[in-house]
Amino acid sequence: MRGEILSFDAATATGQISGDDGQRYAFNGTDVENGVQLARAGAKVDFVEGNGAASSVHVMAGATGDKSKIVAALLAFFLGALGIHKFYIGKKNAGIIMLVVFFLGFIALGIPSMIISLIAFIEAIIYLFKSDADFEAQYIQGNKAWF
Repeated sequence: MRGEILSFDAATATGQISGDDGQRYAFNGTDVENGVQLARAGAKVDFVEGNGAASSVHVMAGATGDKSKIVAALLAFFLGALGIHKFYIGKKNAGIIMLVVFFLGFIALGIPSMIISLIAFIEAIIYLFKSDADFEAQYIQGNKAWF
């Protein structure tokens, strides 16, 4: 059955799902198959219903946020030196660092600007080769801002 996570408490690792049938189902964090870090309110899930509880909860790829790894990779490839991809995935501090280094890098003969451009290119490649779930867990939900 499909549904949406209504709430999830990381401290107790318990939550509640609203099924497509209109019923609510309790679930435990150990029932989340592809990583409890993806379980958050609003995430679309597929689960098995049994005795009013959800088990074998699978958070659907791309269902936990509205950020696309393809868009992030394209931004990193074309505008990465400006840190636009960092702003897109919500890592504002990293975006500001890239933007400042790019523009101030011209003072130092452009070498820092070229280095930050290379970093953005590498990140574009990494984004493309990550699975949707890994991208979501590491860059959108997690605190990973670099590589």
